[in-house]
Amino acid sequence: MPINEDMKHRAIPVLWSLGFRPFFLLATLFSVISMSVWGAIYVYGWTSPQLMLSPLHWHAHEMIFGYGMAVAAGFLLTAVRNWTRFDTLHGYPLAGLAALWVAARMAGMSGWSMALPDLLFDMWLIGAVFASILRARQYQQIGIASKLVLLMLANLSFYFGESGVLKQGVDWGLQAGLYVLLALIFSMARRVLPFFIEQGVGYPVKLKNSLWLDRFAIYVFVLFLIADVFWRNAAASAILAGLLFALHAWRLAGWHTWGIWKKPLLWVLYLGYAGAVFGFFLKVIEAFIFLPPYLALHAFAVGGVGMIAMGMMARVSLAHTGRGIQRHSRLLFPMFVSMVATYATRVLLPLISPLHYLLWLAIAQTLWLFAFALFVLVYAPMLVKPDQSRMQG
Repeated sequence: MPINEDMKHRAIPVLWSLGFRPFFLLATLFSVISMSVWGAIYVYGWTSPQLMLSPLHWHAHEMIFGYGMAVAAGFLLTAVRNWTRFDTLHGYPLAGLAALWVAARMAGMSGWSMALPDLLFDMWLIGAVFASILRARQYQQIGIASKLVLLMLANLSFYFGESGVLKQGVDWGLQAGLYVLLALIFSMARRVLPFFIEQGVGYPVKLKNSLWLDRFAIYVFVLFLIADVFWRNAAASAILAGLLFALHAWRLAGWHTWGIWKKPLLWVLYLGYAGAVFGFFLKVIEAFIFLPPYLALHAFAVGGVGMIAMGMMARVSLAHTGRGIQRHSRLLFPMFVSMVATYATRVLLPLISPLHYLLWLAIAQTLWLFAFALFVLVYAPMLVKPDQSRMQG
């Protein structure tokens, strides 16, 4: 039945009332933990704990299918509820979904197989999102929801690769998983970022959007994913990446208005989008010159899965806890600046001075940890406490 807010909030503990609360909290806490472990292993030579996977594969997998999927779960369970006006998971079912996610992360760090709880989490999340969409007959939302299915298939490919069943499964799973997660983030940003800017700059503005550009960018991205992940054709990947860079740069130009630079909740999303788009440019030039390893992939990851995701989590948490986007903490500014600096040190400085690659990596990890520690400090209390509007009422 449709949502009944009063009944729901009286009966359900606050943390389990809506998907963004547990999953944004879990995603950011795990981001701090996993990046600390990865930094200790890669930069400082710490002997790794009993990870189920090699440290490199564990880091890549957990940033995409651990942290990234938690952010996606929190955002989509909340957004689908708003779109359809039908409840998504809450109460014990939401707690059960979160428990599966936690079980997979704990198994991965303790030497146990994480495949079963991880894939069960994927399937349960897909079922929950599709259930509300189909019940409301909002079939136009299936395109976004279907990306969860693709993420599950990429995760399955990774586990098949790790078990030796699929020779290239690990590489296919990790790279396709990152690209599909990036596509999901681009899709959500296309829906909300122009609206956020128009409503948030404080003066009348109508941003430029193009339906043909939106559709063309999707088709080109699918071809790019196929060429780069499965075909492994450097020339085709570079051409398609160059086209994607131009398309998204055009889109960003149409979204620009000077007022965004006065609003941290806007400029972090804009810069994150621009940082992810710069990854396509790096994919072009890496076809011609040698670049430090995984530079383009980290432009996608830090820009999209880092900055955009953090900005979205910050805004959604404020809006859905009754605080309002204008009543944000002063710590948002240093938090977002730290994420921008993370991008600069992880992507730009290795491009300029590759000889100091390990130093840039250590600084980037420290800045990432600082940013997400600030997020936990600011947002953990509001995620576990009742809405501000209800407390005042």
